[in-house]
Amino acid sequence: MVPGVGERRVGVPRRHGGDAGSGDPDAPAFEVLGVGKIAEIVILRPLIPLGKVGHILYEKDHYPHSPTEAICYFAEMENPSSVRIGLVGIGLDTYWPQFPGLKERLEGYTARIGSKLGRPGVQIVNLGLVDSPERALAAGHELRVADIDLLLIHSTTYALSSTVLPMVRRAKVPVVLLNLSPEAAIDYASFNRMGDRTAMTGEWLAHCGACPVPEIANVLTRARIPFHQVTGRLEDDPVCWGEIDDWIDAARVVHGMEHNRLGVMGHYYNGMLDIYSDLTLQSSVFGTHIEILEVEELSALRRDVSSSEAEARVEEFRREFDVQEDCPVEELLRAARTSVALDRLVRRKRLGSLAYYHMGTGIAENEESVSSIILGNSLLTAQGCPVAGELEIKNVQAMKIMDLLGAGGSFTEYYAVDWNDDVVLMGHDGPGHIAIAEGPTRVRPLAVYHGKVGSGLSVEMSVKHGPVTLLSVVETVDNRLKLLVAEGESIPGPILEIGNTNSRYRFPIGARRFMNEWNAQGPAHHCAVGVGHLSGKLIKIARLLGVEIATVC
Repeated sequence: MVPGVGERRVGVPRRHGGDAGSGDPDAPAFEVLGVGKIAEIVILRPLIPLGKVGHILYEKDHYPHSPTEAICYFAEMENPSSVRIGLVGIGLDTYWPQFPGLKERLEGYTARIGSKLGRPGVQIVNLGLVDSPERALAAGHELRVADIDLLLIHSTTYALSSTVLPMVRRAKVPVVLLNLSPEAAIDYASFNRMGDRTAMTGEWLAHCGACPVPEIANVLTRARIPFHQVTGRLEDDPVCWGEIDDWIDAARVVHGMEHNRLGVMGHYYNGMLDIYSDLTLQSSVFGTHIEILEVEELSALRRDVSSSEAEARVEEFRREFDVQEDCPVEELLRAARTSVALDRLVRRKRLGSLAYYHMGTGIAENEESVSSIILGNSLLTAQGCPVAGELEIKNVQAMKIMDLLGAGGSFTEYYAVDWNDDVVLMGHDGPGHIAIAEGPTRVRPLAVYHGKVGSGLSVEMSVKHGPVTLLSVVETVDNRLKLLVAEGESIPGPILEIGNTNSRYRFPIGARRFMNEWNAQGPAHHCAVGVGHLSGKLIKIARLLGVEIATVC
């Protein structure tokens, strides 16, 4: 009997057969949230904590045929860590009885792709071969239930566009068409010696993956369904597989941004108009949850930090930073208390990034917290929770994108030019990304934080020498977001040793043209810098988000 919505069952849901209600009083209880009308899928939610249960995803040929073949779907939805990539091969069922062995051969192509896609933090939902309109509709429902983030459709041979459109319409996720040849070329001589015309046709069809791609592109275009393409070879094609890897990375970043919680603490820097941001726009484009915080909450947490905790954090500072001899012990302890309190705030609010600024109100405790925040923020940034000063929400979003790409994402701005070397000097006060520093990050005492409240410790570092990418998240005049990108190189040379982050960057179009073309795009004056050349991945991220991207160089 199909269970009703709201009904409670006892027992672990099974992949095939059995009953969701085992009668075991010690088994976890589940509430029925809904019953699929097409495939009679029962969706269950645990009523008691189950720990890291994970998702039970069916594979091809294991599609549920009764309501009791349930999927435990919501167990990890609160904090999902893995991006889910759907994979299907497409073919034509009319061929299978005509050409024995062809179906199995084409299934092998898709299985090979699936094996090459596997990596940490990525779940592959492989539905195998979709070869008819009926199977396409069912696959669309399966992909919806599997909660995929991106769908890869591999054209194995000729396939009807009607085996793609129902699946894509139902899945409602970005689509990448894989047009991958099984070999670099057909062995024409061997092929023509086969003799048997039927066998020859079967062999030909095994190499016909490019054939339906124009048909599918036509139909998706007319249906106003965006799609992307990768064309190349199944094996021995680093360009092709580099593109596929970039799509996987882009989907992982978009997934990470959608599940990120961004803390916003304090207020904007008074009069810095370019950094004022539309928070609703940020949430609607990236999916990011924005948590508004009070400086008083950090100050309250700071009160509860014990002396032993502060001393232990000072030791961590000495391990992670090159603490200069002129740094007073009392300033290190002050920064340590704030660092411990920051960690607690991040855990309490489950933050993945933070933007902050506090001008100073005469409340000594709050000023104590904010003027000792730089070292703690630098540690958080290096640990995957980027922190941006001056309440730069757009830039902390750019920093988070860089962080999810594994490229760092340090807060920076350009401030001067070395015309002798054609180099742009960039840096900023406040936290730096110590994980992408060239050599040790130095901690120096500052008697004054220029333009800000108080005094205390600061960090001095340069970004690792080699290729770099600048990224800005820009709010446009028509209330949209776009990404702005430039690739360059961090180069060695003298920097200003003033207790701030400072680097020397050379761009292939030269300093003059770089600044003119960057400014023409209308970004705020801050940006994020990450290591490596990343424009290929960032272009794909923009396409998945449906936003414009401008590449300066």
